[in-house]
Amino acid sequence: MFFTYLRRELRRRRKAALVVASGLALGIALVIVVNSVSSGMNQAQDKVLQSLYGLGTDMTVTKAAEAPKSGETGRPRFEFGAKDDGEEQSSDRVMVQGFQTLASSTVTKVAGQKGVADSVGGLSLQVMKVSGEFKRGQFKQDQSGGATRQGGPGGSGSEPQGRVEGGGASFDVNSYSVYGTDVAKQGLGPLTSSKVTKGRTFKTSETDAKVAVADTSYAKEKKLALGDTVKIKGVKYKVIGIATPDSGDAAANLYVPLKQAQTLAGAKDKITTVYVKATDSQQISAVKATIQKNISGTTVTTSADLADTVSGSLSTASDLAANVGKWLSIAVLVAAFLVAGLLTSSAVSRRVREFGTLKALGWKSGRVTRQVVGEAVVNGLVGGVLGIAVGLAGAYAVTAISPTLTAELGSGAGSGARAGGMAMGGPGSQAAGKTLDIALSAPVSATTITLAVGLAVAGGLIAGAFGGWRASRLRPADALRRVE
Repeated sequence: MFFTYLRRELRRRRKAALVVASGLALGIALVIVVNSVSSGMNQAQDKVLQSLYGLGTDMTVTKAAEAPKSGETGRPRFEFGAKDDGEEQSSDRVMVQGFQTLASSTVTKVAGQKGVADSVGGLSLQVMKVSGEFKRGQFKQDQSGGATRQGGPGGSGSEPQGRVEGGGASFDVNSYSVYGTDVAKQGLGPLTSSKVTKGRTFKTSETDAKVAVADTSYAKEKKLALGDTVKIKGVKYKVIGIATPDSGDAAANLYVPLKQAQTLAGAKDKITTVYVKATDSQQISAVKATIQKNISGTTVTTSADLADTVSGSLSTASDLAANVGKWLSIAVLVAAFLVAGLLTSSAVSRRVREFGTLKALGWKSGRVTRQVVGEAVVNGLVGGVLGIAVGLAGAYAVTAISPTLTAELGSGAGSGARAGGMAMGGPGSQAAGKTLDIALSAPVSATTITLAVGLAVAGGLIAGAFGGWRASRLRPADALRRVE
């Protein structure tokens, strides 16, 4: 009897049911779209952060670089002189980039802290190379990429990286980054932010092999192919792979085994960064505090710290989705529930004669109330189906259009933030201060669909509560008065 009467009433009152269902559908669709867009923005931010420190890294441990002492420029310098006029010469300077070095044993110490699932060390280097023809005099090269000629005609001056001519000399000044990777643990750290698209990555047996993986942009610039060699400080490294970053800039121009990087820099058993993966992503703050407490003198930087330095349209849109979008969804849902309740209550009032007659025939108030609630729940479910359909269509439209958002990394963070770990270990400083373009998507998760169904049922129950309360107050005499 319940379902028969329910089906008959819903068919008879299709327009009213559709109005209630449409209101609920609007609120539910908005929730789906906002949740999906927010999820897409979180994924976009993850891509941005991964371009700095690699996949799977929850935090890094570094030691801030010391400030130059009084009277020092803080720039490592080297000098060389020409043997014969017009003779081709070159010289490399390999320097630790961004941070003070840490003992390799720091990796083991970090791994032993509570809440740490895995850790790996890396060494970030900057190579300055000067090559060309020199005629008399002596030249000095500093870390900034400028070259200074001392003695002879022409006086002294500074030139940017690139071709430098003057004073009877013509030479190139080039700078590139090299990252020492622990080949035994390649599932963590900056190299995971790139995918080897040609050749192969390192073998675990190549802990001290003279091999290198080149970033695709650097390889294109220098016209490097698989099997070619690159010379660093007189040592030849065979290119075994070409890596393409998943998003943003690469962590380094070249990757070599960690021991080789330590040898090049004269930093035996030294690293610049420890990349850390936590056992529980919800306990990252606690793990950070533990590491800072037990390993003094280090700076621990989490992905949340980096997220605070991301600005641009991605950050603005993310804030809007998290704040304005969330509250707008809540407001629309509340309005939809309220309107559904009022419309249901109004519909019950128009059915006074019907319900009064049913009571006169022996229907209990509870039975009438259940009938009204049943109709409202069905309306809510219909609204849920419509809302899910509209929400999925909206999310698909966002993904299909894929609007491009910009992310400015470390903009306005300042040198203190960078020294304290903003670049997550040095290699990321290549991307710091630059703008990345990220295509926005709106993935719909099972959790979002479950939430939508729950809201549909909740909306039906709320509307049913309004209507049920109104129906429970009807008496048989109300029907007689309505007939009169």
